[in-house]
Amino acid sequence: MRRRGFTLIELLVVIAIIAVLIALLLPAVQAAREAARRAQCVNNLKQIGLATHNYISVNNVFPLGDLYPSGSNQTGVNGIKANGNSTYSYGWTLSIAPQMEQQAVFNAYNFCFSFSDATGSTATNSTVTYNQLASLLCPSENSSGRPQAPYATLSYVGNIGGPGAIRIFSGTIVSPTFKTGAFASGVSPNNTIGVESVTDGLSNTAMFSERLTGVPDNAAVFRSDTNNARRAMFQSGANATINSNDVTGAMAVLNGCKALPPTAKAVTSYRNGQIWIIAHPWATVFNRYNHLGTPNTISCDSSSTVGTVNGAGQGGALATVPPTSNHSGGVNMALADGSVRFIKDSVALNSWWALGTRDGGEVISADAY
Repeated sequence: MRRRGFTLIELLVVIAIIAVLIALLLPAVQAAREAARRAQCVNNLKQIGLATHNYISVNNVFPLGDLYPSGSNQTGVNGIKANGNSTYSYGWTLSIAPQMEQQAVFNAYNFCFSFSDATGSTATNSTVTYNQLASLLCPSENSSGRPQAPYATLSYVGNIGGPGAIRIFSGTIVSPTFKTGAFASGVSPNNTIGVESVTDGLSNTAMFSERLTGVPDNAAVFRSDTNNARRAMFQSGANATINSNDVTGAMAVLNGCKALPPTAKAVTSYRNGQIWIIAHPWATVFNRYNHLGTPNTISCDSSSTVGTVNGAGQGGALATVPPTSNHSGGVNMALADGSVRFIKDSVALNSWWALGTRDGGEVISADAY
């Protein structure tokens, strides 16, 4: 009796067909998963935008990017000083926690201590600082681990403004007035701002975007490292003058960053989103970004001077610190009216700068971005 079955050739053909089908199906599955992650990212930004408007309705101002020179830094209300972190305060993330249905997190933070103060081996505010809020982490983030474990990280960043050489703190999530030390040099006081300050229009002004979290050792990252270069901070080798209205100076910083060779090495161990609650006027790596370089380009500081407005690897007033993401072709952005738009990497530079300022008087149409 003759047995029926597949010949070896038929079996190989079937296997080949299945392999082709899998190869065709896998990208579609991956695309569907990324679409879902991007939709969740949009939802996260909408929640942050809504929480910010609820904060504004209570306080009549936008949340500040940092609380320097107060806000659990320097000497606290009980004479307690942060252990070596006297210039770092908390920022907008903690301020809007109650409006994000995280009242318990806000209540758990002891404002008499900094993020890192400890009693013995126990960090005073570890209940808050180690707690990862899902709504502050982009689901498309694929970096393994926290950039500064055990501290929780942050994927979303506030708009500090356009190029610092033109005008610093011209965005919506700004810093308070500076009165002393190096921070007062050349800096125009801002105080707090409300929606009435956004004369360019809430729908034409950026409020929040996203940024890839840092890697444990930025100093081991090279310009040619396509996987991690956008997560690090480099040195542009160019300088400008803050608040000088100098477009040429701003472009010098930007072009210096673009011209870095592939062998250029990241200059600091400071990491994007390394601790979700902390903030500093010039350390945009923590919780803010600016509108100098367009989305998904690399970040560069303009100077190596530590402790000045230049930042020294932390993203100073003259740095280019763009938003970055794993979304194909661009980044999600929450505008000041609470809406969320997808901004392409190819956005025109003048449109990108215009989105960053709250009262620059630029004319920009919705189809420009």
